[in-house]
Amino acid sequence: MSSEMLPAFIETSNVDKKQGINEHQEESQKPRLGEGCEPISKRQMKKLIKQKQWEEQRELRKQKRKEKQKRKRKKLERQCQMESNSDGNDRKRVRRDVVHSTLRLIIDCSFDDLMVLKDIKKLHKQIQRCYAENRRALHPVQFYLTSHGGQLKKNMDENDKGWVNWKDIHIKPEHYSELIKKEDLIYLTSDSPNILKELDESKAYVIGGLVDHNHHKGLTYKQASDYGINHAQLPLGNFVKMNSRKVLAVNHVFEIILEYLETRDWQEAFFTILPQRKGAVPTDKTCESASYDPQSVRMEECGSDSDSSEEEDSRNELDSPREEKQDKENHTESIGNSLPH
Repeated sequence: MSSEMLPAFIETSNVDKKQGINEHQEESQKPRLGEGCEPISKRQMKKLIKQKQWEEQRELRKQKRKEKQKRKRKKLERQCQMESNSDGNDRKRVRRDVVHSTLRLIIDCSFDDLMVLKDIKKLHKQIQRCYAENRRALHPVQFYLTSHGGQLKKNMDENDKGWVNWKDIHIKPEHYSELIKKEDLIYLTSDSPNILKELDESKAYVIGGLVDHNHHKGLTYKQASDYGINHAQLPLGNFVKMNSRKVLAVNHVFEIILEYLETRDWQEAFFTILPQRKGAVPTDKTCESASYDPQSVRMEECGSDSDSSEEEDSRNELDSPREEKQDKENHTESIGNSLPH
């Protein structure tokens, strides 16, 4: 190769090398650039566009939701207004017709140590029912819960904390004999030989808060006698005959008294409140049947459960005609009962 051609060859070689280096750099850089921006398919592109539109329209959707809620609220208000125009006056009239009775009705909870936890829970449910019924009665009584403490209070604290906000009820740790004058007290017990004919609204009637499955027969009568307190039994045998020896729960006795205050008719009160499962049938109320046996038809105003296990399981079911009617009319509170506060 001549010396004249040598510079040109060298220059050409340098250019080729530079091109080779540049091509190599481009090739080495392509994968790195491709790592962050791979080709996007049409489907992915549509998704990205929709996502962007979704983000941009977020505020618009929020505004539409507010308007929809506002329309629903106005519609509900119109419905409520229409209902109040149609029957609101009736409800207000009934509300005005409520007359509080001066009769005091006491549930004596001094038998706490005689019950197991299962029975304490039953008593709690019965008390909840009494409270709810008294709150919606036309003639609510002055409701007292005395000797409140022990297992019962603990169970209420754990399972019904709202009881501390209950209204129109006097919940006291003291015994009823410390709160009410002895001459005003009448203990309701089926062992009493005295038959109650009328309710004296100046008196205080005591219901024994005891669920004992008849293990402590005659206990409430003995307690009343020991304290020198007047006692009586509801006139169940004069109006009702049942298939077998039955007892009533605390709330049934409570509700019978509430019903009597409204109707002033014992037979209507019994048959309105007594559960159908008890098989109660009317009897001649003008005179006592010679075949009537207080031991075969027994009303335990102390609230004991019956000996039947089926009765125990259904003790707190809402199965009387009055209860079913009220459930349909009042379906919202309640305790649950649930229980109003």
